[in-house]
Parts: sequence; C-alpha cells; structure tokens
Amino acid sequence: MLLTGLAVVGLRTLTDRYERTVVREQLLDPTARRARTDPDGPLNYLLVGTDRWQSGSAADRRSDTILIVHVPAGGREAYLVSVPRDLLVTIPPGNGFGGGQDKINSAYEHGGGGQPGTRLLSATLARLTGIRFDGAALIDFSGFRKVIDLLGGVRMCVDTEVRSIHTDRVFHPGCQQMDGGEALDYVRQRYDLPGGDYDRQRHQQQLLRAVLERTSETSLRSNPVKLDQVIRAVGGSLTVDTNGVPLEDLVLALRDLPADALRGVQVPSHPQMIDQVSYVVLDNGGNGLFEAVRGTRVPEWARANPRWVTPL
Repeated sequence: MLLTGLAVVGLRTLTDRYERTVVREQLLDPTARRARTDPDGPLNYLLVGTDRWQSGSAADRRSDTILIVHVPAGGREAYLVSVPRDLLVTIPPGNGFGGGQDKINSAYEHGGGGQPGTRLLSATLARLTGIRFDGAALIDFSGFRKVIDLLGGVRMCVDTEVRSIHTDRVFHPGCQQMDGGEALDYVRQRYDLPGGDYDRQRHQQQLLRAVLERTSETSLRSNPVKLDQVIRAVGGSLTVDTNGVPLEDLVLALRDLPADALRGVQVPSHPQMIDQVSYVVLDNGGNGLFEAVRGTRVPEWARANPRWVTPL
C-alpha cells in the first residue's frame, strides 16, 4: 500500500531513493514463495505487522497484524484479507520449533521473530491456504507511526467508543484526525468492541486506506525536505521481499490503484473455546476464500459473500 502511495508523487525519483533505504531480506519460506512473479498478472502479498516499538526481545513478541493483499490482474483494485490472530492452525517445524497446533500469530514467535519468524509464518499460511506469495513485507509499527506523523496524521472514523488498554485514551465516535500514535493505538484495540478482533481487523484495513489517501492528498512533490523524510521513514519501517522483482516494476504495476479501490475481507470463521483457550476456527475451510485467491476469482467470491466483505 505504501509503494502505491509513493507512485502518486513521482515514480523514478522515489523508487531510486527507496531502493537505497529499504531493508531487503528473504521473508518467504520456499514453500510459500511463487516460483515466478508476473507484475502484470494477479499478485498476492503477505504483510506482517509487529509491535517492536514495545519493550522486550523480538522473539518474545507475536505478530499483531497478518494481511494477505490480493491484487487482480490490471492493478486497479486490491483486497485486504485479514487473518485472525487467534486462528487455530498447524505450524510446521522450523528454526528449532518442533511444530504443532497453536494460534497463527504465535508462528512468528516460534520462528524467532524477524526474518525467521516471518518465514515460519509464511510457511504456516501456505500450508493452510495453498497460496503462494509474490512478496512479503514486515512492518515495524514504530516506523509506521513516524510515517503517519510526517504525513500530518490521518482521518479515521470511530464507530464505537472504546478505551485503550495500552494508554489512557478514550476514542469517541465520529470522524477525527489522528496522529501516528493515536491511529496505531486505535487500530490495536479489540476488547469492548462489538465484533472483538473482527472489528480490530476492519480498523487496520481502514488505516491502510487512510494512509494511502493521505499520501495522495499531501503535496510532497513540492516539499523535497518532507518528501525525503517520508521516504526515509517508509524505508526504516519496512523489511521487504519482492521475490526478485525490481521495485520500479511493482510500482508501475500498482500505479493505477486508488484508495477507494481497496476492499476489506474477513476470513469466514468464528470464535471457539477449546480446552479453556479462546481460538478462532475456520468456517468450512474458509468458505472457498482461499480457493478464490488461488484461482483469481476473488471479485466473484466477494460478490457472493457480502457478509465477509467490509466497507473501508
């Protein structure tokens, strides 16, 4: 999403700067990687958000956000598929972990966090869904917070009053401007919300759209100092795996993707207590969603399953 926003304000200059700033690593496990990526065809990316801005070592934290981004051929729309953090899955062995059943967000921790943790998480998702990814990005929330601040904040619409469990903030209903700290605090809340973690997933999807909209609205091109700061903040907050595709080719493929073409998708599932532990369990294997992603039929699936498509 950030790459798409960068395309709005000057392709070649931005990609040149970004190439020098971004950290590149092999984030995808071989079992989760597509053999060859065609930027002009349908694309599937894995986005993993971590709360590294909190105290503690990387291996002790779990991935707070897991998104599958599906872009149909043509790059004119995108589907943000939020994977429930408590989804019960079988995690394969890796990086010293022997394998077994657990919540999907623990795969990152079992893998050791960082690059190896993302690799194990991608292998877990590939085993569950059969999806092979064209790339991945590991997002550091502290850096993402700085990006939002440099953009002048984002406009978020709060639908239900909620008190943060991390700070003393109370978010009141209504559309409002939020700085980076406020926005990230808001989208991490799930307790006391009617839909619990499903509401949290929707709020995270809305934040991605808000950032994309703000990027296109902000006059970065006429402010080279601010532009450079934003690019450095973006590069500092992301570790990427492009599956060997040059960054400029990806930006070109996504240049026609506007913010209002984003669609939020929730994985068909339901909460369930198992041995006194709260999990999320798939409905009928995901109700055909993963097959639709693999078969590039997501638009048709979304029209047939409006319950699981969220407005952004």
